[in-house]
Amino acid sequence: MASFIRQFTSSAVPAIPSSTSSSFVDIPIPSFIVSNSKSATWLCTTAAIVGTLLVLEQSVYRSKKKHLPGDSWTIPIIGKFADSMKPTMEGYMRQWNSGALSAISVFNIFIVMASSNEYSRKILNSPAHAEPCLVHSAKQILMPDNWVFLNGKSHVEYRKVLNTLFTRKALSIYIGIQDAITRQHFSQWLVTAQKDPSPQSIMMTARNLNMITSLRVFCGNHIPEHGAIEISEKYWDITQALELVNFPLAVPGTKVYRAIQARKIAIKWLELAASKAKTAIADGCEPECMLDEWVKELEAPGYKGRKDFSDREMAMVVFSFLFASQDAMSSGLIYGFQHLADNPDILAKVREEQYRVRAGDVDKPITLEMLDQMPYLKAFVKESMRVKPPVTMVPYRTTKPFPISNDYTVPVNSMVIPSFYNSLHDPSVFPEHDKLIPDRWLDPNSSANTNPRNYLVFGSGPHKCVGIEYATMNIGLVLATASVLMDWEHHITPESDQVQIIATLFPKDGCLMKFTPRPRP
Repeated sequence: MASFIRQFTSSAVPAIPSSTSSSFVDIPIPSFIVSNSKSATWLCTTAAIVGTLLVLEQSVYRSKKKHLPGDSWTIPIIGKFADSMKPTMEGYMRQWNSGALSAISVFNIFIVMASSNEYSRKILNSPAHAEPCLVHSAKQILMPDNWVFLNGKSHVEYRKVLNTLFTRKALSIYIGIQDAITRQHFSQWLVTAQKDPSPQSIMMTARNLNMITSLRVFCGNHIPEHGAIEISEKYWDITQALELVNFPLAVPGTKVYRAIQARKIAIKWLELAASKAKTAIADGCEPECMLDEWVKELEAPGYKGRKDFSDREMAMVVFSFLFASQDAMSSGLIYGFQHLADNPDILAKVREEQYRVRAGDVDKPITLEMLDQMPYLKAFVKESMRVKPPVTMVPYRTTKPFPISNDYTVPVNSMVIPSFYNSLHDPSVFPEHDKLIPDRWLDPNSSANTNPRNYLVFGSGPHKCVGIEYATMNIGLVLATASVLMDWEHHITPESDQVQIIATLFPKDGCLMKFTPRPRP
């Protein structure tokens, strides 16, 4: 009976499945459910990671910013990049006016901007805490071992010899080159204006004048004409890439990539020039350009500095000088033309001084001795560059935590940017600070002259511009010669007083001028 019951049960009664039975495993599950489940898990994980990183980004920014004025939070990843792509003076002014120190972030680069004279000078004079970086891509373009990025003894060794290239003896070599090239270009300007008398932008024509002048002053005839033209044409790519903010990666098609290719071409020619200068001086030639003077100075009995400068090192120095020449110096020259055209009373005083010093001979080349007798011209150049400083700021990078004030320390590897504009427009030092008043520099007891700490056009500290005399001499020479050879009329547009910021300041409309020959006295 028992066996019968077991047989019946096993054949007639189906087994009750247990929770561990594999029967349900065999039931097919639609594939889209499995796929969607995996996708949802991946998306959730990714979202969690991204969300954590974004929260971390904001936390790091706020932790670095502390109590400084600035946005309470930063746009994820890019920060102020969109604003920085098209910077405006109005935007900078808002940032500077927000506080003596303020904070922003661009591509997770933490930036502290200093607007006061005190903090700007402290940054410029603290080589133990900060080094110049110019812009984020500058070392890629100018090369990391360029002298402009050096600090300490190595930087001092460079400046020791470079200071000798701007002595009165050296400037007396350069001034003849400057005068001759300036006159050649003015002749071309007048021919062009005769063919098309309509107002034309002088932004690139003034830049080309400065570029060719500086190439010949620095390198003489050690670079052939086609090499000088190639450098001049390619260098504009470098200028555009040294804007304060650019796409940071040097990939084909970007400004930084094009700048690096342009630098390679320029350095090739400049190394050749350095080599030829060494050969010329070794052969007994007298210096005819800056590179010649450099080599000659190294051989001087009284020189005790470093002497083993390679062709490449000398080329990199000239390369950095060229950037200032065709950028900052061009800005100063263009605004000089604009300021004189817009202020005919000032132009009249410049001309009166020129005719008097030249004794009516407008064809006579300018000499250093003649420049010494032109105080009003020098005052105008100084005032023009104060009102519209070519360089409004120079970025530095902190190499260690920088206690810039009693209650704030700039974190290491941050960008810290001293501003020059506010110091140059301080109403307590420069009454009617927005007005062009050259006479303020002619009174030795004026607040302008008794507060030299505010005149930051050329910076301050160990990295102060080494070529101040050359730059101001060139701008003054060009404007002085123009005043006696040409008349010019400024075509004013709604954008004439607006600023275009590339690496330096330029009139937004390109400064439209109409030139005509000036009658002889």
